[in-house]
Amino acid sequence: MIESTIREDIEQKIDDYIQEELSATEIDELWAELIEDDYYLDYLKSAAALKKIVNENGQKKTGILQFSSSQKWISAAAAILLVAGSFVVFNLSVQPSESLQPLASIELDYYRSADGAATEFEEQNNIRMAITVANQGNIEEALEMLDNQIDIASTGIERAELSITAGSILYNSGRYPEAMDRFENAIAAEVEDAVVEEKAYWYLGNTYFQLNRIEEAKEAFTNAYDLNGAYSRVAQSYLKALSTI
Repeated sequence: MIESTIREDIEQKIDDYIQEELSATEIDELWAELIEDDYYLDYLKSAAALKKIVNENGQKKTGILQFSSSQKWISAAAAILLVAGSFVVFNLSVQPSESLQPLASIELDYYRSADGAATEFEEQNNIRMAITVANQGNIEEALEMLDNQIDIASTGIERAELSITAGSILYNSGRYPEAMDRFENAIAAEVEDAVVEEKAYWYLGNTYFQLNRIEEAKEAFTNAYDLNGAYSRVAQSYLKALSTI
């Protein structure tokens, strides 16, 4: 039996998640917590399964988590056994820790420096054009455009941002060894911009993970975590999940 301290705050978040009332950011934060707590990960599965069963039977939607803890588990277990005959898990949008996977794809975007100021217009325009070309399916043309800009880039941060974009395009194409090289090049540029550096480490960690290079993935995630920025919390979750491998 999994034991855990009863936490009304996380139970409310789970209830809100099942009712589709959380934002994307709030969902990310919830899953970062669930990865660290097997009890509430199972709690979510049971609550989601119960909701599905209730909906399938046309019953009125009620606050699933308004019962006491013992009543809640008894009700969920009974419904699952009697109606489903087995444990039914709702189709969740994020995978739990036991099936943790690297990013399926990387969202292609533009970059801003640590102080929030936009990078030079010409560089933004080059990245935008390359992303547009890649989204049209012309991967090689997009990579050539980025490589040409890398060759003439005047600063390390420009080379890093262009390399991250190229790596992201390759990652989304399933060309992980090539993507790895690009993210490593971005890190080697030694830019003094925590936002760009953290992004490079985060994507590199996922690329190593795709290649089953677990120890290297852990190192990259550790570097992303140590920078204590936007990816710190999720990097920590990945590190904890990978620590059992």
